[in-house]
Amino acid sequence: MARYKKTNKEQGLFTAVNLKDQIVPGTFEHTLQELFDKKIDLGIFDRKYNNDETGAGAIEPRILLKIVLYSYSLGVITSRKIAKMCHDNMVVKALAEDAEPHYTTISNFISGMSGEIEKLFTEVLMVCSEMGLIKGKMFAIDGCRLPSNAAKEWSGIKKELKKKYDKIKAMCEKIVEEHKNKDRISAKEQEREEEKLERLEAAASRIRNFILTQEERKGAGGETVKSNITDNESGKIKGPHGYIQGYNGLAVADSKNQVIIAADANGSAAEGQYFVRIKTNAYGAKRKTTGHYIYR
Repeated sequence: MARYKKTNKEQGLFTAVNLKDQIVPGTFEHTLQELFDKKIDLGIFDRKYNNDETGAGAIEPRILLKIVLYSYSLGVITSRKIAKMCHDNMVVKALAEDAEPHYTTISNFISGMSGEIEKLFTEVLMVCSEMGLIKGKMFAIDGCRLPSNAAKEWSGIKKELKKKYDKIKAMCEKIVEEHKNKDRISAKEQEREEEKLERLEAAASRIRNFILTQEERKGAGGETVKSNITDNESGKIKGPHGYIQGYNGLAVADSKNQVIIAADANGSAAEGQYFVRIKTNAYGAKRKTTGHYIYR
């Protein structure tokens, strides 16, 4: 009979780990390390911190950028899970240089520094260009449908939203009238009706405020398109499994090394409106006409 070595999966270990050795050259994490530690000037983040004389020390933006972007590349997009990876994942721990930021620190950085992070995109492209990674002659354009945190039911042009408002107000009036006509109603039923009335009145107020304060959205051809009172930048877009309330994520990649040179999310499925047609004559002059597309 065969004999096998005994193992113990519950055995605790004290293992010596050098964080520097976890970042292997040629990997994505090594690229992040080189970019944010040596190539990119992150001074634009400094003005957001006011702890030069008082307050606790902050985790450096370069560390937060590295762990967030690496986590995104793995499909981890929530602050709580990213914070957990700083504790459990050795590569993330190495990128974080053994810092373990709280999930609120990560969340506040992403939401409060989005403008500064976006400006770094150009600097990264400049580094790629200096390294000869961008050819600049042919680009591939692709998009994907991204759902937003907004319901399709709250979409419509102002005329449609006005009808929804009138319908909700009529329901509110009906509930009030029923209360007046009922001689006997239990406390539980009354509480349930009052909660329903409160929800309907809040919904009617949201629609009314939107109609009074927001302009109609216009499509690519200047036509009026549906707005959404929860997320008016999103749009009703047809996806592979039907219509969604969301965005069309566009990316433009260079043909040489598939480096993304432009990316944006727009609330419209019509991609042509985000590009201009150009034609180059024999002398190199460019004019808007039929021909190749370039990103605006």
